[in-house]
Amino acid sequence: MQVEQEENVETTVATRNLPGGQQTPPLRSQRRRGWVIALVAFLIVAAVVISGIVPRVRARATLRNETNQLAVPSVVVAQPKKSAPGQEVILPANVQAFKDAPIYARTNGYLKRWYVDIGARVKTGQLLAEIDTPEVDQQLRQARADLSTAEANMHLSEITSTRYQGLLKSDSVSQQEADNANGDFAAKKAIVQSSQANLRRLEELTSFQKIYAPFDGVITARNTDVGQLIDSGSAGGPKSELFHMAQPGKLRVYVNVPQVYSQLAKPGLKADLTLAEFPGRRFEGTLIRTADAIDFATRTLLVEIEVNNPSGELLSGAYAEVHLKLPGNIATFTIPVNTLLFRAEGLRVAVVKDGKANLVPVTLGRDFGSEVEVLTGLNGDENLIVNPPDSIVSGQSVRLAQNAAGPKGGTQ
Repeated sequence: MQVEQEENVETTVATRNLPGGQQTPPLRSQRRRGWVIALVAFLIVAAVVISGIVPRVRARATLRNETNQLAVPSVVVAQPKKSAPGQEVILPANVQAFKDAPIYARTNGYLKRWYVDIGARVKTGQLLAEIDTPEVDQQLRQARADLSTAEANMHLSEITSTRYQGLLKSDSVSQQEADNANGDFAAKKAIVQSSQANLRRLEELTSFQKIYAPFDGVITARNTDVGQLIDSGSAGGPKSELFHMAQPGKLRVYVNVPQVYSQLAKPGLKADLTLAEFPGRRFEGTLIRTADAIDFATRTLLVEIEVNNPSGELLSGAYAEVHLKLPGNIATFTIPVNTLLFRAEGLRVAVVKDGKANLVPVTLGRDFGSEVEVLTGLNGDENLIVNPPDSIVSGQSVRLAQNAAGPKGGTQ
């Protein structure tokens, strides 16, 4: 055994150390295998690294795209609806009696009695109330006494003047004395005339003790009662009306017509009146006059419509709607009220065109609550952004929401 091991060692040494320094084939094979193993390990490490980086790069690219897409706001749009071709314009109105008057006292005193109450129908000249005027009565008696005194003084002065005129002819008195007597008579006569005017004034005040109806109508208010102090306002204090009267047989209906319709609202135009308490009924009226001026605050034209009310079923002071049948044809549109933008430069709507938002100025007409009428600024084929953000500007990119493709004139 020992002899065999020694032979193997010698053989191995002989294999590693050949003449000329050449290596034996088994050593080259081992080095080749080492390079292959290193290359395989590098490839494995590179594959692991790449498999971890690539998903992250893809995720970042996807996130970037989603962020860019979300940066463009998604909007819902609606299209304007064209108004009905008919020119019937519905406007709010106030109904008033053709004759309407407060009844005041023209003398001071206390209310003695009243004869009519609210809802009473009265005729012209009918007695409404009586006023007890003790102070005026006393002033009247004093005025009569003053007039009597003035008349007595005037008669005495007249006698003196006449006597002096006779004495002047015989030169018994001087011309100066006669002129003084004539002047005193003229002054006393003027005092009598003043006393007579004061007496007539007080007599007229006394006649105001009785209050009469100025026209046929209905008592709509009674603001006094027996024993209440009545002040005519001559002392400078506030006056209070005793009664309020209205004549309901004919009504005045006042309507504020928008400026765009002002040239069409002419006297003679027919108008129907509708009230909530009379569903399905229309009361005929006629436009009889206009203010011929646009109100600076509201940009409307005040017009008056006359409506006959012989039965008195329409009550004065009521709220009504007037259906004006205007001639001609004005193209208008209605849009949802939540498409409007209130800016410092004026009213705007946001219109989507080619993926961009454009702010378009509009002029409004009537307000229908959830919708408004647009008079100018639209042609009918625009896509209006519903609930536009306050920060939106012209030229901003937007995209339509998936559920925005609804029927014309509506929103989804």
